[in-house]
Amino acid sequence: MPFKKDKQMSETFLIGALLAVTGGFLDAYSYLLRGHVFANAQTGNIVLLGVNLAGGKFTQVLYYFIPIVAFAAGILVSELIRRTFREHTNIHWRQITVGAEFIILLIVAFIPRGTFDVIANVAISFICSLQVQSFRKVNGNAYATTMCTGNLRSATEKLFQYHITKDKQERNKSLQYYGIILFFILGAGIGAWCSHFFAEKSVLICCALLLSAFLVMFIQPLSPENPENSSI
Repeated sequence: MPFKKDKQMSETFLIGALLAVTGGFLDAYSYLLRGHVFANAQTGNIVLLGVNLAGGKFTQVLYYFIPIVAFAAGILVSELIRRTFREHTNIHWRQITVGAEFIILLIVAFIPRGTFDVIANVAISFICSLQVQSFRKVNGNAYATTMCTGNLRSATEKLFQYHITKDKQERNKSLQYYGIILFFILGAGIGAWCSHFFAEKSVLICCALLLSAFLVMFIQPLSPENPENSSI
């Protein structure tokens, strides 16, 4: 049976929360263990690239430029996966994305710290871009699982709209955005703690989270319009 578009498990709050925890974890992991690089959102790396460019530190410029390119490459690959597998009837293209993330992070867990950090950062930047491009909505509302700025803006905007209109839907949307932010913070905290005790192997926690998301997406949520059918 082909996947329908009326309701998707991949757009539920549960999946958003799992991926937000993963996103926060990976940001803490890459910053604390892999040479102070922000693997998720590239704004920090772009700023540091500019700072080092101005200072003539061209080796450092390259150090920050590589994960930026890896992030852009991940966007292209995500779109390729979507276009290639969007009509597949047995597995959703977003599950393929999560599966790719799982495999790549499994490899990262066994990349030694130090000399090979740049390889780990490229891999993390790549999978984070896969994730941010593939998972862009929760319950029909645009959001991000690997960064918080847009979520914070949307959450506060919806809160203001609720204050003006008293529309409970606006309040619920606001709480949903703030919830995703809290899960991101939780992931960063867990990432910092695990990185201290388990070093590069701590990223295996993210593998477990991604595997959970992959399996959860096999659950078929009931559609209000047609309770017999559902989609991922």
